[in-house]
Amino acid sequence: MYVTLTRLGRALRRHSSPRSHVPIAIAHDYLTQRGGAERVVLALHRAFPEAPIYTTMYDPETTFPEFRDAHIVTSPLNKVAFLRRRHRLALPLLPLAAGLLRVPAPLTIVSSTGWAHGFQATGRSVVYCHSPARWLYLSDQYLGDKAEGGLTAKVLAALRPSLTRWDRWSARQRHQPYIANSTVVQRRIASVYGIEAPTIFPPHSVDRDADQERIPGVEWENGDFFLIVSRLLPYKNIQHAIDAVRGTSYRLLVIGAGPMEKELRQNLPDNVRLVGGLAESQMRWAYAHCAAVLAVSYEDFGITPLEGAAFGKPTIALHAGGFLDTIRPGETGVYIEKPWPADIREALESFDGGQFDPQAIRDHAETFGYARFEREIKAYLDEHVS
Repeated sequence: MYVTLTRLGRALRRHSSPRSHVPIAIAHDYLTQRGGAERVVLALHRAFPEAPIYTTMYDPETTFPEFRDAHIVTSPLNKVAFLRRRHRLALPLLPLAAGLLRVPAPLTIVSSTGWAHGFQATGRSVVYCHSPARWLYLSDQYLGDKAEGGLTAKVLAALRPSLTRWDRWSARQRHQPYIANSTVVQRRIASVYGIEAPTIFPPHSVDRDADQERIPGVEWENGDFFLIVSRLLPYKNIQHAIDAVRGTSYRLLVIGAGPMEKELRQNLPDNVRLVGGLAESQMRWAYAHCAAVLAVSYEDFGITPLEGAAFGKPTIALHAGGFLDTIRPGETGVYIEKPWPADIREALESFDGGQFDPQAIRDHAETFGYARFEREIKAYLDEHVS
């Protein structure tokens, strides 16, 4: 085992040495999915297009296609296709892979949900933190109904002590300043790491004036369905939303991919569509034609209400997490207090789209646009890191 780990460490050092002359690099945990954190990396790539992106694993087929334009440096774990498609199974190896992944740049902007803050940045670095690792500090919420008794929960419980030590050492010993992506994450960083972090909200990336394409198999009319855009994970509460519309006349379009897809497709009611791997033009069609966005998960920030808001659409959101920063009750959406099917169904029954001003919602979305994000990130770097 020792020999195997030693060889892996040597391979990581060899593998992560290119482009040592670049002034700025970007680091991210893994680019194997389509989520809000990956959209932030795209925004950073847009702000610093010459910066290489360092990551443990990259799968161009399962993340956003825009990453094909970037120079991406991966660890040897990326050679294992099975792990690229099931990155959670790489959990025991990720601390080693992260700790040995060398980023040779004078300045590294780290986008982290639990791993990239442990990369070996040779110069100065700043961590844009989406959250301290959910699977360590919010594991019951992260695992949902599988939090007790399941194999995943047992493996995580066994690994938690060593992972927690590694995580806190990486956060504190590298002396990296932190930026939080929301108010709730700001408090979480202070609680977990003892670090005071300013907040810079992520940007939405929607261009509402670009082309739209109807999604095959979704023949519903404009304003005739509610929309969820989410990775299919337990804490996203997708099953609760599906159960909420089961046996009703409400229609629900779920866009996403993830480990719960097979489970969710079982016994899917006729008034629910579940699709994934869509083009951006199809995503724009979904936002433009829904009645409202439905966001009932515990999000660290939660970008989908803002993407819907770019098209003037309100959001029915859980009164928690990052939605506290992005929803103006009565103006851009409404809150529900619990994410259970009965609560979601009650919110759908009382929803009145006519009470909202689409232009006011669009104006609200603009305050979270890319220009603001780029300006605030560069101002922070100029003041605190450069």
